Order: sequence, then C-alpha cells, then structure tokens
Amino acid sequence: MSLTLYNTRTRAKEAFVPLNPDRVTMYVCGPTVYNYIHIGNARPAVVFDTLYRVLKTLYPEVVYARNITDIDDKIMQAAKDNGESIAAVSERYTQAYLEDMVSLNTLSPDMTPKATENVDAMQAMIGELIERGHAYEAEGHVLFAVQSMADYGKLSNRSLDDMLDGARVEVAPYKKYAGDFVLWKPSTASEPGWDSPWGYGRPGWHLECSAMIKAHLGDQIDIHGGGRDLIFPHHENERAQSCCSQDSEEFVRYWVHNGYLNIDGEKMSKSLGNFRTVRDLLGQYRGEVLRFALLSAQYRSELDFSRELLAQAKASLDSLYTALKDTADVEPVYGAVEEQPAYKALLDDLNTPIAIAELHQLAKALNKAEPAAKPALKGALVHCASLMGLCQESPQAWFKESVGAASISAEEIEALITERQRAKLDKAYARADEIREELKAKGVLLEDSRDGTSWRRE
Repeated sequence: MSLTLYNTRTRAKEAFVPLNPDRVTMYVCGPTVYNYIHIGNARPAVVFDTLYRVLKTLYPEVVYARNITDIDDKIMQAAKDNGESIAAVSERYTQAYLEDMVSLNTLSPDMTPKATENVDAMQAMIGELIERGHAYEAEGHVLFAVQSMADYGKLSNRSLDDMLDGARVEVAPYKKYAGDFVLWKPSTASEPGWDSPWGYGRPGWHLECSAMIKAHLGDQIDIHGGGRDLIFPHHENERAQSCCSQDSEEFVRYWVHNGYLNIDGEKMSKSLGNFRTVRDLLGQYRGEVLRFALLSAQYRSELDFSRELLAQAKASLDSLYTALKDTADVEPVYGAVEEQPAYKALLDDLNTPIAIAELHQLAKALNKAEPAAKPALKGALVHCASLMGLCQESPQAWFKESVGAASISAEEIEALITERQRAKLDKAYARADEIREELKAKGVLLEDSRDGTSWRRE
C-alpha cells in the first residue's frame, strides 16, 4: 500500500515516492511568535502532525522540521508596545506555542530551528544568489530579481503580469522591478540586526525558511507543508530562492497545503471580532476536542469552526471513549493496521472524515462483539485513533466519571434501548419514557432520528 498526496505544484493527487525511502524529510512553516496562535494556525500543526504519524508507519526514518520565526517586524512592534525586549516577547510566545501544541496532542518535531540561530545560513544563500545573478544590492537592501527566474510563479500558477495587476502598493525606488522581494534589509542602531557584507541588517521572512531547510534537511526535501495562504508569496518566493541558489528545477517534491478556516461561516479576522486563539479555546474545551474538530474535514477543504462543530467533536469522542471504557478489562491485540479501512483512508491524501467514520464503525463493532473478538477490535480502534492523535487519554481521565455513569455497560444500554423500542411499538409510551429517564439518571442521553436511536454519555 502507498500514500497519495495532493501536490500543489502539479495540481494533482500523486503517489508519494520519497527521494530516499530510508529517510523521508518534511518541513512545515511554524509560527511568528509575537502573540498566542489562533485556531487557524493550529490547523496545519494538527494536519501535518497526522501526516507525520502516518509516514512513520511507512518509512524507517522520518525527519520533520517545523520552524520558529523569532525575528520579524511584528515581533519588534509587539516588543515596542509592551516596553520589553524582542527576545522576551519571542521566548514567551514560543513557549506558549509549544504548550498549546502539547495540548493538541501533536508530537514534537525532530527539529525546531529558530530563525535567529540560522542567520549565517541565510547570508550564505544571499551570497549564492548574488553570485548567480538572481539578486542585487540597492540602498542597503538585497533583493531577489524575479525576472531572472524563467518559471517564477509556477507554484502559485501566476504570471508576473497577473501578480502585479491591480496592485495598489507604492513601489520602492530602489527596486529594479516592482515584483522583486527583499532578502536582506537594513536595521537602525535601535533595531535587531547582524553585520553582513551588505551592512547591518536582518533577513527577509521568505529567506528564513529556504535557508533553514537547506541547513537542516538538505538541498532537496520530500514534503513542504503549510496553509494555503502561504502559497503566494511565501512559498513561491521560497521556491525561487532555493532553486536559484543551487541552479535546480525543484527543491520540494510535494507541496502540501491545508485549506482555510472560517469562524461561524465567516472568514476569521480581527476586524470581524471572530479571532479565536487556541489559548482561549483551551479554557473552554479539551485540546483533543479541538484536534478532532480540525480533523473532521478533509485537510484541503475549508472548515467552518463553530460551537456546533465543537459539540459534535465532544460527542464523537465521548462515543469512542465509551467503547474503550466499557471494554476496560479487555487487553487489546494489535494486528496489521494495513488491513484497517481507517488506515487506508489516511493513506488516501489524509481522508480524515472517512477515517473518523471508520473509527466509529470499530467502536460500534466493539460494543456488540463476542468476547473472543473484542481484543482485536479494541487494538484496531486504539491503533487507528492514535494515528490521528485521538483517544490519547484513559477513559477514566476523559470522563472523570461519576458512580452513576460507571454503573451501566454498553451492552446494558443497548438492551434497554431495544426494550424501549418494543415498548413504543406496543404503545407502552410510559415505559418508553421511563427507560429514557432511567438512562439519563445514569448519565446516558438518547437521541432519536430517522435512522434509529443513538446514545452518548454525558
């Protein structure tokens, strides 16, 4: 079995074939640490953590890097507003980001390079670009000359004319062409900076990722991930810098991008007041609920993040944990995950909605299985859930259960539901209502629909 991924570069879903099957490399753009991350920032972290987990089942070594941008004009402004040092701001929000990632059940990447620790690599790449005629100095700046690259715009599928058409920005007088972008810019004495052949200054944002990829993963990598909003200009400019600095056609084999996140049907933005940080949400919901919600749609689709979605995520997790709770005395047996439909769905371009549906099928089968079949079913449920970072707590910790909730098993619940259905057919409505209330007292809620009666624990 093989993994397929949608490649933004080719605009097609392709079988994943790494450069080296013994060592797969993946780089994902991390945060600019000037504030707490919002829930939109969390989506790529969760998506590519899931991909990382899947890759580790297929290859002997997977090297996953996710950077920290700890030098940026936004950080400088936040430090000025707060009356503190840039280092203090970046360190505080880096730590907050890492804590939030733990709460979302993401595994630690194999490396987390920081921009400020890789300035030498950035300066070396600038030198290579100047030497090859792809960059030039102008008034203390170094700029990439986009017209020097024959297929600039290939990743985002834009021509140079399209990129500039309708642009309402003032073009800096030191640029040879309006679309040229900054590799190095001057810093004042009061601003952070480094000495360089082009004067005291700091790197441009796009350059940082290109240099860190080369320094830590090599000239070419297998997968580069991030949000769709990064395709242009960030990833387009990364591609330009990395390819032109080493005269290669491509430096990333598979460009993978997740879709946008909306809040209650509207695009998330500060101006609309619907900007939600992960830190705020974690005060109201468990991290696993947030993670489940983020995985509830296929990663390339837009996702409408809402209270209703979070409620559905909590109910779904309750259902999965209930199956595990009711089989607490069953020791799981882990078979070949390759045979599981949930795993096959993940191999199909991370089709998490299908994989989640298959988890519920496993939970349903586990609830109804004969004792001899339960170990294998439980093993499959636990293993497939773990590939999505789900069901990572013990059922007891998840429910913090009461005596009432612990006093009735899934089999007993199903038997009472069957009795209730018979009572309704016999028009014994008082008994049917009595069963509903009996289950409610034990922490079990019934939900009637056209498809029958489902249940969940409070």
